[in-house]
Amino acid sequence: MSNGGFRLNASTGLHKGDRDYQQDQVKFLCHQRAKGCVMAVLADGMGGRSGGRKASDQVMMTAGQLFERYDPATDDPVATLSQLVQEAHTVIRLTAISAEEEPHSTIASFLINPGGDCYWAHAGDSRIYHFHGPRLIKRTLDHSYVQLLVSRGELTEEQANCHPKSNILMGCLGAEKDPPIDTHFIERLRTGDTLMACSDGVWHYFTNEELGSVLHTLTPREASEFLIQKARSRARGTGDNLSLAIVKLEPLDA
Repeated sequence: MSNGGFRLNASTGLHKGDRDYQQDQVKFLCHQRAKGCVMAVLADGMGGRSGGRKASDQVMMTAGQLFERYDPATDDPVATLSQLVQEAHTVIRLTAISAEEEPHSTIASFLINPGGDCYWAHAGDSRIYHFHGPRLIKRTLDHSYVQLLVSRGELTEEQANCHPKSNILMGCLGAEKDPPIDTHFIERLRTGDTLMACSDGVWHYFTNEELGSVLHTLTPREASEFLIQKARSRARGTGDNLSLAIVKLEPLDA
């Protein structure tokens, strides 16, 4: 897929890990009318075998419907991503009422317009990373209890990873309160940039430096397979569902 002076090379990865069932969902959506316009959507469902999967399914369904209507020439991408989070949250809440379950989900989504401008939104502890080469430019901050402690200076990121309350979220889709929606804008992506969205079943087992090295060295497909395999190995039989979406901006003559 080409876009101006670069080509988008993308891949997704999904594995149930050591769980009995898969609640993560991940998709790349290519715009039907605007060449070079893509959206990645990742959801980590929670709430038991059926509840969590129903929640992540609703995120995917809502994303597909909104992106199909999205016009990159006239529509506000931040408003579209925020609408995705809010609408998916509302539908998940309605599902909970009708099914007497407690489905919840995280969301991490980024949208690249044909001109190379990029936008992202997230809620929960699924992350989005932006690297240039092997160097981390920016990543999302989790809506979690331990991230709150890290932001206060009470924990390091390394300590947060092994904290007994590392799985406690401060906000997500399907909760009683509206989800927090953090957004970010990249004015123009450039050759050498890589974006990755992933669930905590992936990022929990890697440092920023490790992720940057892998994403810089390998193709998106190779990186997806390597990161899932390595996370599975490091989990030692206790791993969560794993999901990730990677897009790498490569020169047209590569």
